[in-house]
Amino acid sequence: MDKNWKILRPDMQTVRNIRDALNCSPVTAAVLVNRNIVSEKDAFVFFNASLADIRPPFAIKDMDIAVRRIHTAVIRREKILIFGDYDVDGITSSAVLSEFLAYIGADVSCYIPHRVKEGYSLQTGHIRNYAAAKGISLIITVDCGSKSHDAVNLAKAAGIDVIITDHHAIDGSMPEAIAVVNPKREDCKAGFDNLAGVGVVFCLLICLRKYLRDMNFWQNRQEPNLKKFCDLVALGTVADVVPLTAENRILSKTGLELINSGERTGIRALVKACGICENSPADSDDIAFRLAPRLNAAGRVGHAETALSLLTADDIETARQTARTLNLMNQQRQGIEKEIFEEILEYMKQHPDMLRQYSLVLSNPGWHEGILGIVASKIVERYYRPVILIGTGNGMGKGSGRSIPGIDINAGLVACEKDLEFFGGHAMAAGLTIKTDNIPLFRKNFENVIRQTTGLRHFSREIPIDYEIGFDEISDELADELKSLEPFGEGNPEPLFMARNIMVSSSKIVGENHRRMILRQAEGRNGRAVNAIQFNIDKDRPLKDRFDRMAFRLRRNHWNGKSTLQIIVAET
Repeated sequence: MDKNWKILRPDMQTVRNIRDALNCSPVTAAVLVNRNIVSEKDAFVFFNASLADIRPPFAIKDMDIAVRRIHTAVIRREKILIFGDYDVDGITSSAVLSEFLAYIGADVSCYIPHRVKEGYSLQTGHIRNYAAAKGISLIITVDCGSKSHDAVNLAKAAGIDVIITDHHAIDGSMPEAIAVVNPKREDCKAGFDNLAGVGVVFCLLICLRKYLRDMNFWQNRQEPNLKKFCDLVALGTVADVVPLTAENRILSKTGLELINSGERTGIRALVKACGICENSPADSDDIAFRLAPRLNAAGRVGHAETALSLLTADDIETARQTARTLNLMNQQRQGIEKEIFEEILEYMKQHPDMLRQYSLVLSNPGWHEGILGIVASKIVERYYRPVILIGTGNGMGKGSGRSIPGIDINAGLVACEKDLEFFGGHAMAAGLTIKTDNIPLFRKNFENVIRQTTGLRHFSREIPIDYEIGFDEISDELADELKSLEPFGEGNPEPLFMARNIMVSSSKIVGENHRRMILRQAEGRNGRAVNAIQFNIDKDRPLKDRFDRMAFRLRRNHWNGKSTLQIIVAET
């Protein structure tokens, strides 16, 4: 794979203006300008935005219809069913909405489908076999439902109203629900397109709380402070890899503060089970790589209800036991993931001609479909092209796809929809259901679509460097300034730096395949030594003791009560 090292060149006068306004390092100022924060006002909003700065979401299409119908259901004591997805976004959405509705006295319950046995989103079987049998009169979907036409029609025929809250792309017509609260619908111009599913639910609560206030509902009970839900909103938002800008940044930043305060019993137990240090506050990386994988593991190798029960737990001992269960599920998930990943690597070694293709569509009856999205991400990282992995063990193929920047995998599936039974997702990630016999034709058609819509430039991985820095410029003050830019994620990436002429003074392998080093810069004025670590190295390649250039991130390493500066090597 080709790599394009792109050193960003922000306007230097703008950098100086930001530096002077904030009294910060020119390095930090340059990073801010690279994020399109180009005025003192922009910088102030970036650093100080609070929940009060969230734009009013009342203009989201169908929001008014949804809140009125929910209010009616609460007043009439109708049975309300929250139907959620089985990933972290869906689980947190279910927890937020059920907690709020229970507080206002609703007769509410949750249903999350089994990933393997039932599949994605609201289906006719859920209406026929569950909702109708339980006497449900209102279904509210969270993080799903935008393509559930048949299920909504059946619910309508059975006298069950459906409100869809979702954030997935809508291709074609929408289901005939009484309300489709999805900022991505074409006729919605409210400007909340980047919200995760749980962010859409949070906006629903803002509007519902206001409507209840207008109806004098809060006369006899305390109006809830919606801030208390932001820990769950942060989990779902970061886990779903939506841009951490605007409302998403505010919600995630506020939510991380709540997570670190330990107010929610289930999250406190999960943080402890993950081994996150008490003297090192959890950050967005901890959500993405520690908390979210454990919550997702429930739906991948068991049932997502286990994760939901943790997030809604009140008893600390019950929460600790559930957190331990999620740890075990995550270990099981890691084992299955490793097995599938290594199997694919071996297959690619035996079929090197596959790398002439612009896409990889692979299938196997032995693959656990609940793990394929994670493996697809790792294959994309390895071969840098769109990847779709399909498990065919149950007679019908179910798969997950992941893409690279610039190639919309969901649009590729739209172009091949005649080959598929069902599909849905985002530009970077999607899921599908396909008849096993159709896989060869789909593989061919999908490859043709990617070839026709993609230039070779897309297959060159761009490495955007925020700033070329010398080791002499690295300091505790700089690390502290950079930390204030958190939370990092999609849309607000962690700053990436580059240094030249790096010498390895010492190194050793730690864990299975990580390299811990002490580095020096050849032309450094004071010969400063810097601690470094490089994760997931290829041990089959010779270990170098000198690098012409190195891309890295600057962080603090917390160990045994001490905090030391450390660079995380990203590229060499």
